[in-house]
Amino acid sequence: MLKQELEDGQQSLADPAFRADVLNGLAARPRAIPARWFYDRRGSELFEAITRLPEYYPTRTETALLETVCPLVATAFGQGGAVVEFGSGSSAKTPILLRAVRPAAYVPIDISGEFLRDSARTLAAAFPDIAVQPVEGDFLKPLKLPAGIGGLPRLGFFPGSTIGNMAPAAAVDLLRAMRQSLGEGSSLLIGIDRIKAAGILIPAYDDAQGITARFNRNLLERINRELDGSIPLDAFHHAARWNDQLARIEMHLEATRDAAFEVDGRPFEIRAGETIHTENSHKYGSRDARLLLAAGGWTVTREWTDPADLFALYLAEARPVAAAP
Repeated sequence: MLKQELEDGQQSLADPAFRADVLNGLAARPRAIPARWFYDRRGSELFEAITRLPEYYPTRTETALLETVCPLVATAFGQGGAVVEFGSGSSAKTPILLRAVRPAAYVPIDISGEFLRDSARTLAAAFPDIAVQPVEGDFLKPLKLPAGIGGLPRLGFFPGSTIGNMAPAAAVDLLRAMRQSLGEGSSLLIGIDRIKAAGILIPAYDDAQGITARFNRNLLERINRELDGSIPLDAFHHAARWNDQLARIEMHLEATRDAAFEVDGRPFEIRAGETIHTENSHKYGSRDARLLLAAGGWTVTREWTDPADLFALYLAEARPVAAAP
């Protein structure tokens, strides 16, 4: 009886949106679960490990670029405003921006509350003169920011090319939500990964140590834990593929054998060779990225890239919409 009560309690605590996305995604054809659900505490820790892998060029390339670019951002944006980061702050990237911009306030936003609070505590200790005000929430939708930053100039920060995880239409919706959250006249510093050879891209998402595979399969472990699932973990392996037509890396969990399982009391079956699509990472050329940002309501004012043209940073502004073309 006690065990059943504990299990029922655990299920009731599961995020309703997570439950809906998983059940709908497993029932769909092709099967797909949104990548944002990777980031429970364990998933966030595994992703931090991925960023340190030798194959994973985006983090080290963007970090080096930020060291060069952030003083220029500070000149353009000024100091004493508010930095609003969409996604919990990285221990490597966020301090570079905070040191250069020296804002009065820093607002990290993340859906993973525990990881967000840990990150916020770390940054508050490192920057005692900056008011750190974390917001737990889904930044895919417009959010109300803390009253304490009212009246301050706002600089959104969205590093890591996370925008690439979304289909272009969803990416435009996100950019519009960011614009609404930050307000007219705000600025946005965003990282966007470039299109490049598949020989560089695929190892970045299928590393030799298997950490990306663990990151991918952790989604199944989360489903089993939070939604009373019985997914056989050994029936799935990680697959990374380059889709040239759509200019994106795709991550899948591919069934190695036929399997039957339950999630939240609902039965599911999958055949060997079928997949659960878990992530996209779209890559953009310079003009593509500018068009994407413009569609989201942002006007690019500066663009920077590394010497090998692997990765780009854009500074954009939320300017008033013109009344005519």
